[in-house]
Amino acid sequence: ISGAVFVDIFMRVLYATRPYEAVPGSANALHEKWKRRCIEFCSKGFPSPFKFKQMCEDIIREFDELPRKDVKKPKVGIVGEILVKFSPVANNELVELLEAEGAEAVMPDLLDFLLYSFKNGEYKVNKFGKKKFTRTIGRIGIWFIETLRNPARKALEKSKHFIPQGDIDHMAHMADKFVSQGNQTGEGWFLTGEMLELIESGTPNIVCTQPFGCLPNHIVGKGVIKALRGAYPKANIVAIDYDPGASEVNQLNRIKLMLSTAFKNLETT
Repeated sequence: ISGAVFVDIFMRVLYATRPYEAVPGSANALHEKWKRRCIEFCSKGFPSPFKFKQMCEDIIREFDELPRKDVKKPKVGIVGEILVKFSPVANNELVELLEAEGAEAVMPDLLDFLLYSFKNGEYKVNKFGKKKFTRTIGRIGIWFIETLRNPARKALEKSKHFIPQGDIDHMAHMADKFVSQGNQTGEGWFLTGEMLELIESGTPNIVCTQPFGCLPNHIVGKGVIKALRGAYPKANIVAIDYDPGASEVNQLNRIKLMLSTAFKNLETT
């Protein structure tokens, strides 16, 4: 889990720095430096809590202080099915594509999916008659993960350029307005909550990735886009199917259409 915290930090700080770096390649070089240190740290057995806290703070501080250009770029969030969302092979290097087109990619945390799994225990107890022990275990799991990544949260809150992690209970509360927490297949209500978290934190442009024919995603991803646009007129969301038989040209055209709207909205603000 310490390694997963480092990964989530890297996705937040690297993607929010690389499009603005004053010296080309400096963000990737800093990432490689800290990646080696994190691998070494996580390979030594039980990690030192003090050193872990210090490393989280140092990574965020060094990326925050990296020289950058004073330019504005649209932020584009990436949500969807967990494999397609995080794997560059599965999403045809989506992060690189967005950066090449002049945008900043925003990737929600991997650990949030684990928090979502723990959170589901509450609904199962309240609605499905599961034993209360299920809810207790879920709350302990959420507490443990949030305690572990709390140093990163505090450092991100103090930073000049980065957005801190969301809160799983708040995400569930927001999602309740659009889908039931009984949607627990695949990404379930969590996918809707992620999109709402992105919109609330200043990232109204979103690519919703999904395998072709993914039924849960069609309900809680593609299925709620119209309702989200009604509630948030500036929401600029596109659903993209990723499959070996899908046309990359069609994917690219849909993403570019979303980006054209994102750039227009950025100019008006």
